[in-house]
Amino acid sequence: MTQLPPSTAAGKIIVALDVADSDKARDLVQQLRGVVGVFKIGMELIYTGGLELAKELIAAGEKVFLDAKLLDIGNTVERATAAIARLGVDMLTIHGTDRKTMAAAITGRGDSPMKLLAVTVMTNLDRLDLAEQGIAPELSPKDLVLRRAQMAQDAGFDGVIASAQEAAQLRQTMGNDFLLITPGIRPSRASTDDQTRIMTPAQAIKAGADYLVIGRPIIQAPNPRAAAIAIAAELARTTEK
Repeated sequence: MTQLPPSTAAGKIIVALDVADSDKARDLVQQLRGVVGVFKIGMELIYTGGLELAKELIAAGEKVFLDAKLLDIGNTVERATAAIARLGVDMLTIHGTDRKTMAAAITGRGDSPMKLLAVTVMTNLDRLDLAEQGIAPELSPKDLVLRRAQMAQDAGFDGVIASAQEAAQLRQTMGNDFLLITPGIRPSRASTDDQTRIMTPAQAIKAGADYLVIGRPIIQAPNPRAAAIAIAAELARTTEK
């Protein structure tokens, strides 16, 4: 059997179980146990048995990131956050667009240890996309990420979801105790798919990311376990330098 990389490197990998079939997700979990740190259950899987899978993973001692991207009126966000906290998940995403939404999530979490993470700007969006949303055209994605990250920190959130391209400045601005989780990670020579603001795993860690969200390069690989081990090994080499 291939020797596993140091757990500190593997622990930085959040594998995105971006599949619609919960049985397929369970199969991926079995292949990836011990070589990734966290299993992310996103919106597609949530609606096809993902919450039951989350309970199973938690019961088995795995770390679970529920990528629900909550955004609604305050009362709804508060109640939804409280219900998710009772499941025992480790991380939950909230859209970080306004203080009212984030304050509701803080109240809903209560004394749960669940980490609240603000989604800043989706990694497939560029300046033109933001302008279509009515955001001032002089604001770049990086400008908006930094603004929303500061708002999230002020609200009491534990960290943000942001492109690795913003990680270095976020780390400098937000300090070392604020979690930076970066999607849009693509190993060298991998397809960029529908992402526009991407980095390799090593680049993202060097920039200051705490965790890397990696989906297709692992779950669509011919051997997902081998793909995850290779990425963790790359991270181990990066952190040793």
